[in-house]
Amino acid sequence: MHLLLINGPNLNLLGQREPGVYGSMSLDAIEADLKIISENEGVHLECFQSNFEGALVDRIHQSIGKVQGILINAGAYTHTSIALRDALLGAGIPYVELHLSNTNSRESFRHHSFIADRAVGLVSGFGAMSYRLALQGLLFHLRQID
Repeated sequence: MHLLLINGPNLNLLGQREPGVYGSMSLDAIEADLKIISENEGVHLECFQSNFEGALVDRIHQSIGKVQGILINAGAYTHTSIALRDALLGAGIPYVELHLSNTNSRESFRHHSFIADRAVGLVSGFGAMSYRLALQGLLFHLRQID
């Protein structure tokens, strides 16, 4: 099984950007942790991060026919990007939306997600643990449909 982890804008600053909100773990450390878990599950995990909406859309398009599932922390694009939504729906690959913080307990503009309604699941508010929980949820889902 091949999975793709997509991280959107500003997530490359994890560990230094607002640690009270996003935690002190770097994106590299989160990705390394997930890769170990994935390997233990017999799964290949590819990681991709970009601050550019078009690069995220392109990466989703490139995953068609190559990955069985997507984990996505779209960052601020969660609340703004219809293009990202269309790419995910067009790819037809099951995905789990995830966030480090509980977006519903933050500013009102973060309460709406353009991608949540078609996601397999949504994990938020558990800091770096959100990534582990999202991975476990996606694997559970994919193994149920096999």
